[in-house]
Amino acid sequence: MRIDILTVLPELLEGPFSHSILKRARERNLLEVHVHQLRAYTPYKHGQVDDTQFGGGAGMVMMVEPIALAIESLQQQVSYDEIIYLTPDGERLNQQIANQLSLKNNLLLLCGHYKGVDERIRQHFITREISIGDYVLSGGELAAAVLTDAIGRLIPGVLNNETSALTDSFQDNLLAPPVYTRPAEYRGWKVPEVLLCGDPKKIDEWRHEQSVLRTQERRPDLPEA
Repeated sequence: MRIDILTVLPELLEGPFSHSILKRARERNLLEVHVHQLRAYTPYKHGQVDDTQFGGGAGMVMMVEPIALAIESLQQQVSYDEIIYLTPDGERLNQQIANQLSLKNNLLLLCGHYKGVDERIRQHFITREISIGDYVLSGGELAAAVLTDAIGRLIPGVLNNETSALTDSFQDNLLAPPVYTRPAEYRGWKVPEVLLCGDPKKIDEWRHEQSVLRTQERRPDLPEA
């Protein structure tokens, strides 16, 4: 899988892709992440990519021309399944969206900044708009990192145990059940006996029951809660 990210602050994305699971995914050639500096594509002096908005108002807007030129240049190299704009007014990211996108081959992510991008970019280039929550960040870079992580860990071979992702929270709209590890007793706090019984069927039943209870208590808004 290949993910290209278009941003005015590529340095913000150096850390998230250089460690842990995504680092291993890149080293195993299971995931390619390419971060592109938007200013490299602008025809304007001094790397300008933003301007004041028509009609007045506070805040700058990312200009149509640099973004259009950047996207078209990248499209000459890669055929993208989706061109995604990270924006607070996009559809809210959830596990199902991550699952869907993990099946794609090539994605292009556009990081917004300032007051956002010229609407013509959204109308003529963007195929999907995604938000990571109902709040505003300084730019789309952190959102792009979150989306890339959520997608990348689902690619077959990325996790050492591929069944791990299938039991994550929000798969089947349920939160994950409680988990325990050694020692079996600490300060009088004991691990539930069922987890020590050695019966996979009983353990699976207990975990499902706990997932349902936890979801009902903490996220009753989820459809299957």
